[in-house]
Amino acid sequence: MVTQKPKIVIIGAGISGLTAANKLYTTKNSNELFELCVVEGGNRIGGRIFTSEFNGDQIEMGATWIHGIEGNPIYKIAQEINSLESNKPWECKEGKLMDKKVTITENGYEVNSSLVKSISVFFNKMLAFSSGEGNFQDEACKEILESFNLENGSIKNLSIGSFLRKGLEFYWNLKKDQENVEVFDKWSRKSLEEEIFAMFENIHRHYSSAGDLGTLDFNGESQYYNFPGDELTIAKGYSTMIESLASVLPPGLIQLGRKVTKIEWRNDDCASKFENGDGTKPVKLHFSDGSVMHADHVIVTVSLGVLKQGIHDDSGFFSPQLPSFKTEAISRLGFGVVDKLFLQLSSSNEECGYDGMNFPYLQMVFHQSDTKLFRSKIPLWIRRTALIHPIYPKSSTIVSWFAGKEALEMETLGDEEIIDGVSTTMSQFLANSKYFKNSDSATAESCVKFSKVLKCKWGTDPLFLGSYTHIAVGSSGDDLDSMAEPLPKVENCGENSKNFPPLQILFAGEATHRCYYSTTHGAYLTGIREANRLLKHFQCVDV
Repeated sequence: MVTQKPKIVIIGAGISGLTAANKLYTTKNSNELFELCVVEGGNRIGGRIFTSEFNGDQIEMGATWIHGIEGNPIYKIAQEINSLESNKPWECKEGKLMDKKVTITENGYEVNSSLVKSISVFFNKMLAFSSGEGNFQDEACKEILESFNLENGSIKNLSIGSFLRKGLEFYWNLKKDQENVEVFDKWSRKSLEEEIFAMFENIHRHYSSAGDLGTLDFNGESQYYNFPGDELTIAKGYSTMIESLASVLPPGLIQLGRKVTKIEWRNDDCASKFENGDGTKPVKLHFSDGSVMHADHVIVTVSLGVLKQGIHDDSGFFSPQLPSFKTEAISRLGFGVVDKLFLQLSSSNEECGYDGMNFPYLQMVFHQSDTKLFRSKIPLWIRRTALIHPIYPKSSTIVSWFAGKEALEMETLGDEEIIDGVSTTMSQFLANSKYFKNSDSATAESCVKFSKVLKCKWGTDPLFLGSYTHIAVGSSGDDLDSMAEPLPKVENCGENSKNFPPLQILFAGEATHRCYYSTTHGAYLTGIREANRLLKHFQCVDV
């Protein structure tokens, strides 16, 4: 009688799933220990890493940056496969765009850089304080915290949004003698500073994936760590990382178009009768085409957004439902939407005097709706973005970032509506700026035009339902640890543990790393972690 080898199935061919597969497959004698398979619901590998093309340029629809190069495994792989240099331009080439940034209000007023810098320095020091990095000058942030009348000195359930807004009040108190100074067109310095501060808040919404900073946990900021060193983009495209990881896997090991709709497993009730396997394998996967697959071990690498949907009572994604410690962690953690919008500058811009090849790295300051400087022509879905810029110097491909409900709304809009909205907005911002050669502002106000658009749809894509994880108010790093806990917990089975199938469901992905959540290197490291967990298991059992 031939003994059937244990089967490991990895759900998801993103970076965590492919890293786990790469590690398991390349381990010596692994083929003798177990059978391996990767199932992917989409028609491509890479998950939230997706290098594409637009307007003749290479673009990143998903992950863009290597966050810190010192000790970062993503940087190491990029070096090894020679992906950091290219003869062709790429998104954020040279990393010099930020050095040329300009801040303009929606009525075309270019804000003095010293004023922007003053707010920026204060804002960033507050963020650094919340992340536990260094000391704030004059212990100002400690005073801000004390002003919340914290119960027993605890900062539980304090949001970054509340902390920042209290900090703005503190900032104004420091400059009280200047708050009514007129800066332009009867616009007070205090009013302008508030709008600049809001701009930086919106930028942090993009970085953190929190659509509302009032939901972003203050304590959670100190849970997150970066690798030291520069932040880089990958010249030959982030997808080269994916291709490298998958290149060692044999044809057929990755199965595309295999969307899992249900995972049956044996729960923590060790006395329960096991019925959902093939007689030997404890996990049964159901697919959208009606087929099934049996496995001994399943590594789930789907996004936190998919898991949130999967724990709904009417979902039936897990049968039986996951234990409460897991569902509560999934529920508490935040998972936001961050989308890029790519636009092609129209060649007609040059006809009316706009120097399209000198599009600025623009930071946008929007005004409140109750002021005379508010431009009603600008769509509401644009008003909480903050950045728009060429993807590299002198490129005619422009990119902007959207987060939260505005990102979700943008995903529903047609191309023409998006083009009209952004063209109108940019005309309002740039009509009176030095970026126009035409002195006729009436003509310039309708002159900035775009001819083509490409948008991300991470929020509405059923395979992702969002972009990346943050620690929401009410959650903590402990929830990230709970996300990483494999099932079932064999220690709960006591004397029956020897007969209980271990490590049925394992979890990997950026939402399962306590320190590096929201990053590709976090996802990579969790893939290694879960592969090693299984390898350790197989080294300790009689196969």
